[in-house]
Amino acid sequence: MIEKLLKLGDRYASESTWKDFALVKFCLFAMGLAAGTQVPEKHKKTVIGASAAVFTATYIPLMAKLFRIAFRKEA
Repeated sequence: MIEKLLKLGDRYASESTWKDFALVKFCLFAMGLAAGTQVPEKHKKTVIGASAAVFTATYIPLMAKLFRIAFRKEA
């Protein structure tokens, strides 16, 4: 199972461009920001909402590409 996941990761990386890796960075940044936000209470909802929006906007295309690669039949 782990070997299959590692091979999938290798295929994903080999078929990705710099844009895909930029999305990964934005996605992880947004998740980290939402999890560890240290802003005043009155601004916390705004920061978490913006982080959730960025996370969602980047996570969906990343996972769509991952599932396309994972379920594609190899020739």
